[in-house]
Amino acid sequence: MVRVTLKDIANEAGVSMMTVSNVINGNRARVSPETIERVRRIVAERGYVPSASARSLAARSSRLIGLLVPAADEDSLTLSPHTGAILGQIERALRKRGYHLLLRGIAHPDEVGEALQSWSLDGAVLLGFLDEEIDALDVTVPVLAVDSYSPNRLATGVRSDDFDGGRIAAAHLLDLGHRDIVFAGPSFSDVGVVHQRYEGFRQAFVDRGLSIRDGHIAAVNTTHASGHELGSRLRAEFPSATAVFATADILAIGIMAGLVDTGVPVPGAVSVIGFDDLDISAIVTPKLTTVAQDIPTKAAMAVDLLLTAVEKRDRPAEPVTLDVHLVERESTARR
Repeated sequence: MVRVTLKDIANEAGVSMMTVSNVINGNRARVSPETIERVRRIVAERGYVPSASARSLAARSSRLIGLLVPAADEDSLTLSPHTGAILGQIERALRKRGYHLLLRGIAHPDEVGEALQSWSLDGAVLLGFLDEEIDALDVTVPVLAVDSYSPNRLATGVRSDDFDGGRIAAAHLLDLGHRDIVFAGPSFSDVGVVHQRYEGFRQAFVDRGLSIRDGHIAAVNTTHASGHELGSRLRAEFPSATAVFATADILAIGIMAGLVDTGVPVPGAVSVIGFDDLDISAIVTPKLTTVAQDIPTKAAMAVDLLLTAVEKRDRPAEPVTLDVHLVERESTARR
């Protein structure tokens, strides 16, 4: 099939290629209504598809947005269920706005600037990077970090209310009569998502005049395998614990599996609550009680803020924090 070109449309319409380009790209101030209609009719009849590269060149824009995620090493790229869920929502939102998504694994934070330049990206969404890595960024195109608390004004953030999420999770378990509760999640410093969830977790105890045992913290990777391993040894390491708050659903589901495999019923002996409300949470056995974050809204907000910065050629706006709420299912019960 012979590709119809801009020149073919111009010749048939009896106008210049510039006029055709102006009509196609919406620059119609100096084009008569009759010419606009004639060009549009010929474009439709001939099935003309504008060249993406030509349109990008004319607009001085690549229409490419990078989604940059950490790579475990230079040869692998592992996406968590949460990352996969938000990636799909971001791609959909970008597609609706006429942009294309380029997924890129970053083995070292200093590769971010290189990726932005080598692929001529209009902007980028950063997902899964540590706050200290985002703090060090020095970029020349708009960058938006998801789930970040970095003060770097070159990379604004969209995040859920992690503090309130941790508070909600602990409050639910405390209201059910649990006092010995394990906080399970990645190692954390004094900043970031996990730190915020832990501080909210602690606040629920403070609000009730209760003390929290610092020893009830289990540092584990956010994977099903790590959760299963923790669940298998939970009784030995935390013999008095009657509940676990895991900072991610996939971790919580692994913990439940490890508990059940070692003869510890959930929630009969140990209640488990997660964070995210991924689709799988409603279909595992038992169904997982979790703190729900609005992933579609988070993705849409990230795209909207980033593209506003891209199209206005300005730095991103102030960070946005989205509400969370409890979804109570079968994995938690009264002590």
